[in-house]
Amino acid sequence: MHRRRLSSGADAESQCDLTAAYEIISRRTMCHEQDIQDFESRLAINLSNSRAINTLLHEAQSALKQYQPRADSALASTAPLEQSLSEDVDTLEYLDDHLPKIEREFVTISRVYDSGRDKAKELVAELEWLTNPPTTRLRRIIFTLSAPVQPRVKLLLRILFTLAFCLGVWITWMALEGAIRAHRQRLVWGERLLS
Repeated sequence: MHRRRLSSGADAESQCDLTAAYEIISRRTMCHEQDIQDFESRLAINLSNSRAINTLLHEAQSALKQYQPRADSALASTAPLEQSLSEDVDTLEYLDDHLPKIEREFVTISRVYDSGRDKAKELVAELEWLTNPPTTRLRRIIFTLSAPVQPRVKLLLRILFTLAFCLGVWITWMALEGAIRAHRQRLVWGERLLS
């Protein structure tokens, strides 16, 4: 009986060990199953992403095939453009060297043209002045500032005009004074003049 007890105690002990081992294995299995499920979900996501990437790669490849002829034609057309650009750069360098000289020549020509235009204006003004009758010229010299004569001539003519004007006013004053005196004395002009 002691053996049975020992064997039943050993059985109970081994059964406990088996139960504990079973529980440990069950827990591990559940953890592994959880890991497998996580792995499966990640694998499904990655597989979906891989398919999307594969689709995008195929689309990109077809777009590249579609744009390849355009790129080839653009490349073929850039060679003449590069040559034209090189010629344009050479032309710009030439202009960079020669434009300052041309600008100096232009400034010189512009000055000559301006001085010629000013001289022509002066000659036209002189011609207009000379074609005016002398009375018009005298009026402009005496009464305006725009007469094209030297200041000395203007001064001299203005002084002469002032003297002539004063002389005319004086003669007129004297004549009026004589006429008033003759009228007061009741003189007849004709008799006075004849005698």
